[in-house]
Amino acid sequence: MKNNELNIAFIGIGSNEGDRIDNIKSAIDSINGLTGCSVEKTSSLYETLPFGDIKQNNFLNAVIKISTTLNHQELFVELKKIEQVLGRIIREKWGSREIDLDILFYNDLIISNEIITLPHKGIIYRDFVIVPLIEIEPYLIHPVFNKKIIDFVSEIKIKNIINKLSKPLFTEENYLGIK
Repeated sequence: MKNNELNIAFIGIGSNEGDRIDNIKSAIDSINGLTGCSVEKTSSLYETLPFGDIKQNNFLNAVIKISTTLNHQELFVELKKIEQVLGRIIREKWGSREIDLDILFYNDLIISNEIITLPHKGIIYRDFVIVPLIEIEPYLIHPVFNKKIIDFVSEIKIKNIINKLSKPLFTEENYLGIK
């Protein structure tokens, strides 16, 4: 993929340590500030129970849609840098996180190696990913299953979403620089 091509990616964002809302807003601002990246849509925030069997605080989760000239590897590296800058401490698997940024989809790319799996393998099992994703792009096709993501909701067995926060993360004015 050439760097001048415009690509579409969906990024899952989560936080359950510190000021969760500020962590998520800072992550979105940082992604939007990357050269060649532009946030196109943001979902609502969802309060969710932690995934896995580790005792920890509830998460706030969201999904964003971006357009980017970065390839999937470059985007992955930049997201990891943002996590570091925002204070993410690596703990046990599925442990607490100041910020967690996962590429869910990158165009219709299907790839799996020791560093990244696209589409993200957990999407279809996690309501805290699927529900905000559906909110911003309900008819997105999962390229592995050739099925709309909205069709996976009824198959999710474990429900982690507690509630949807009523206040939006960003308004149109944010994108237009009006704030």
